[in-house]
Amino acid sequence: MGPAHDEPEVLEGTIGNKHQHSVHHRLRANSSIMKVKKILVANRGEIPIRIFRTAHELSLHTVAVFSYEDRLGAHRQKADEAYVIGKRGQYTPVGAYLAGDEIIKIALEHGVNMIHPGYGFLSENADFARKVEAAGMIFVGPSPETIDGLGDKVSARQLAINCNVPVVPGTPGPVERYEDVKAFTDEYGFPIIIKAAFGGGGRGMRVVRDPAELKDAFERATSEAKTAFGNGTVFVERFLDKPKHIEVQLLGDSQGNVIHLFERDCSVQRRHQKVVELAPAKDLPRETRDALLSDAVRLAKSVNYRNAGTAEFLVDQQNRYYFIEINPRIQVEHTITEEITGIDIVAAQIQIAAGATLEQLGLTQDQISVRGFAIQCRITTEDPTKNFAPDTGKIEVYRSSGGNGVRLDGGNGFAGAIITPYYDSMLVKCTCHGSTYEIARRKMLRSLVEFRIRGVKTNIPFLASLLTHPTFIDGTCWTTFIDDTPELFALVSSQNRAQKLLAYLGDVAVNGSSIKGQIGEPKFKGEIVMPVLKSKAGEVIDTTAPSTEGWRKVLVEQGPEAFAKAVRQNKGCLIMDTTWRDAHQSLLATRVRTIDFLNIAKETSHAYHNAYSLECWGGATFDVAMRFLYEDPWDRLRRMRKLVPNIPFQMLLRGANGVAYSSLPDNAIEHFVLQAKKNGVDIFRVFDALNDIDQIEVGVRAVKKAGGVVEATMCYSGDMLNPKKKYNLQYYLSLVDRIVAMGTHVLGIKDMAGVLKPKAATLLIGSIRERYPDLPIHVHTHDSAGTGVASMVACAQAGADVVDTATDSMSGMTSQPSVGALLASLEGTPLFPGLDSSAVRAIDTYWAQLRLLYSPFEAGLTGPDPEVYEHEIPGGQLTNLIFQASQQGLGSQWSETKKAYEAANDLLGDIVKVTPTSKVVGDLAQFMVSNKLSYDDVIAKADQLDFPASVLEFFEGLMGQPYGGFPEPLRTKALRGRRKLEKRPGLFLPSMDHDKIKLELSERYGSASECDVASYNMYPKVYEDWQKFVAKFGDLTVLPTRYFLSKPEIGEEFNVELEKGKVLILKLLAIGPLSEQTGQREVFYEVNGEVRQVTVDDKTAAVDNATRPKADASDSSQVGAPMSGVVVEVRVQEGVEVKKGDPIAVLSAMKMEMIISAPHHGKVGSLQVKEGDSVTSQDLICKLVQ
Repeated sequence: MGPAHDEPEVLEGTIGNKHQHSVHHRLRANSSIMKVKKILVANRGEIPIRIFRTAHELSLHTVAVFSYEDRLGAHRQKADEAYVIGKRGQYTPVGAYLAGDEIIKIALEHGVNMIHPGYGFLSENADFARKVEAAGMIFVGPSPETIDGLGDKVSARQLAINCNVPVVPGTPGPVERYEDVKAFTDEYGFPIIIKAAFGGGGRGMRVVRDPAELKDAFERATSEAKTAFGNGTVFVERFLDKPKHIEVQLLGDSQGNVIHLFERDCSVQRRHQKVVELAPAKDLPRETRDALLSDAVRLAKSVNYRNAGTAEFLVDQQNRYYFIEINPRIQVEHTITEEITGIDIVAAQIQIAAGATLEQLGLTQDQISVRGFAIQCRITTEDPTKNFAPDTGKIEVYRSSGGNGVRLDGGNGFAGAIITPYYDSMLVKCTCHGSTYEIARRKMLRSLVEFRIRGVKTNIPFLASLLTHPTFIDGTCWTTFIDDTPELFALVSSQNRAQKLLAYLGDVAVNGSSIKGQIGEPKFKGEIVMPVLKSKAGEVIDTTAPSTEGWRKVLVEQGPEAFAKAVRQNKGCLIMDTTWRDAHQSLLATRVRTIDFLNIAKETSHAYHNAYSLECWGGATFDVAMRFLYEDPWDRLRRMRKLVPNIPFQMLLRGANGVAYSSLPDNAIEHFVLQAKKNGVDIFRVFDALNDIDQIEVGVRAVKKAGGVVEATMCYSGDMLNPKKKYNLQYYLSLVDRIVAMGTHVLGIKDMAGVLKPKAATLLIGSIRERYPDLPIHVHTHDSAGTGVASMVACAQAGADVVDTATDSMSGMTSQPSVGALLASLEGTPLFPGLDSSAVRAIDTYWAQLRLLYSPFEAGLTGPDPEVYEHEIPGGQLTNLIFQASQQGLGSQWSETKKAYEAANDLLGDIVKVTPTSKVVGDLAQFMVSNKLSYDDVIAKADQLDFPASVLEFFEGLMGQPYGGFPEPLRTKALRGRRKLEKRPGLFLPSMDHDKIKLELSERYGSASECDVASYNMYPKVYEDWQKFVAKFGDLTVLPTRYFLSKPEIGEEFNVELEKGKVLILKLLAIGPLSEQTGQREVFYEVNGEVRQVTVDDKTAAVDNATRPKADASDSSQVGAPMSGVVVEVRVQEGVEVKKGDPIAVLSAMKMEMIISAPHHGKVGSLQVKEGDSVTSQDLICKLVQ
């Protein structure tokens, strides 16, 4: 690869050159104080960029070199010329920058006068420096002899001893054999530190505290040192506990003059690699500082040190200092010294190398002073939550900080940059300068907050945690501070909301909606017109704040008993509005989202202020919120409660099941009900699908304990007027007697299928009212047969205190009766519910539009179905059954399914059909249709059929005991020896350990509330899947429903309010072509005017792409790669027994080696890798069989 063609124009410095009149030439002309014209930097990333900037200021022409893997690196673009090192594949990614001969060859071919090695790679290689000088070029750094003398830490240590500078006890020379290390520990004991003799940056460095770890640590340190520096020689020192790491910046010229630029505190380290540095040291006593600076200069002068270097010391807790080494190069953290002294160290390096003296540069010790404090943070692509495993991938978003006192030295930090596993993980160095330490610290914290880096993990959350820790605020950190302070890892991570939202929008743009049950796109895609409420006098009602008048005021001020008494004493018949739960469950598959309730909430609080309650939570809405809408049901409840403080909220509680579909331990029900009460539920409609009083009582006790309103409920089934039915008037009155004896504030009657005929309603309610004149009665029904309004009017006239309705546009058929129709029916009578009909109609205009928005979930029902009196399918289940039948290919056999439902009900003993027992009947019906089984077939073949799981659970007794008992011999035949419960299931279940569950959830997801525990108890798998979805796509409750269900048009602009005052302005720009290799597409969005792109898997693409299997993070038997890298060693074979902590393989990534260890005891199976394999993060390494 030749010179970059889109970079600054080439300047050769010759009069005849065609670029002699270029802007760059004129800017640099007459500004040079040197004779050299061209400098090459033998390095990569931010290092050459930093040097190029100073070189350009010194009128130098710059040359970059790069490996093939670095061909898109930023440093190539910042140079005047750039050349690839060798041919593709000739060198490894790291090896290219260690290919000194090839780099010198490039320099000679292109007229380079001077080579700067930067830091790392060849910067401390004396042979390279000699070859540079032998080739007639200038090496920017110390002489080769000095590098030999000081670069070898053992030689430097002996130099310090000769100069009477204190050193830590250590080996007298380099160590190559394990036996030598063992001999040292036998004499001096532990802890020790093993260090690479050639190189730094934490590579080839290990602290050993335990003799059992010594051999492995020695082998790893020598291996890393050889990989990173080409030389595996190490030396050993006694390790000091909690020392500070202080280093002195030195500058020397060729005349023997040496000065210091004061000290830096580099104590904040991880894996012996500096993370945060500050200058000057904040808590170093003056006498210690002066002595340390003096010794550093004396050491440098003793070897006639030339150019920039750093003397490094450890300072113990008694402020005694020990020399460690002199690094014969510039350091990463030189920027903070530049900020406090105002001296460009790189400029001094280059000019000294060109022959200038310190005096000529104005750099004498008396002229150098410190101004304020500076802090540097190294921002890396490392994940602090995974032991700082380096992350790789594409940077999707990159916005940096800036402003007064902020300096950025960056490399590959830009949107679109590919972060590979081959090199150091640093993106950018952020340096902040302030007049005091505290000002510099606060400036750094502000700068970190300003960064926006998406697509790869960064250590920014950790840095923010570090900078706000009291020890760092005091400036008293030590070298193992990070390791010794686990609370630093209690991170507040960036939410990354915009990019996660784009990931979802991109997926919808490519693949369409993935919401289960959606067919097609919404019929309505406009802006919903919000209703305007007016008083009876015609004045506009202010709905910017919710109403405060309503029945909840009575409940809150006087308690449940007084509330129930007030409801009974009320002259009219109150209504409960079901629009927010059962209505959309029955008509729209429970798919209405939180945002659409909140948008009409305040208006509803005014229009329905005299409602008995809003049914808005529990039942199917709970799990559907997580399962299909990816919302937190508890968050929905809290937000609705805030906007509707005046109307009681009612939830559906399935007795001993909570909101689950099977029984749970009693303490789980108590825990759930308590959270529901705390978060906003007032009235608990407690029922059991089989009218099992023992099951109902579990829920009733929990509600009483939590302080809620108990509405113990019996389920109505069949035709009470038919003398052949077992559910007759006497059955229901007996059930009411037991409920009253148990204790309830309100009696609920739940007609799930809408089969309560007007005459039956009059008889049932009238009989109950006669027997219990002071008992409040609340009746719920469905309008499946079209007689709902008539039945509810009959109930009201017979003495019911509350009946259920839904807003007109969401009423009828499988939903509840129309509120408008009921109001009209009771208008002018003493039973009128006390609602303003015009306000109620105004609210309905909102729902009329919203129903069109949710049209993809319509069940296709066109009118009433009086056949419900025959099949008795509950309203909510009817729409679900239609959908399930079509999903299973039984849509054309819907009439057969309805008849099979009747037969299934008879087979099961004519049970009460409410969730979950209605599902049992439905599952059996679909099973019969799909297998072409008749009633008689099921009876005959019962001991051979594989019944649906729900049917077997019913027969076992897991749903309670049905009235009249289980059908025999069908039950026995179907169970084939499985257990038979004769009492409620909860009695056989162990209690939930909620503290343990909360701890486990916190460990898995970062945090967990009591509500999370309650959700997990109800639906563990659904909760886990929801957490995974939210981790990937974020909180989608802020996304308008239209864009949740369908993609916008190309060029269409829309807004998403993330929170108050934070709005994203989004526009879909383009959807890229399909990549045949990956099966992916790029989707381009404009976000607040900035173009962003997301990569989306096209689910319709057929791509034969061989990839390694991934380890399941939730399965501890699967061992995954902790990061991307290369497997350099496999320590086990299949079938070998390993103990917890035993090494399985060694992974090398970004010049760092990491041992992959066994998470628990087991036998190695399914070994997926071999030495030399490249792996990405979480690739499966092996499985452990216990």
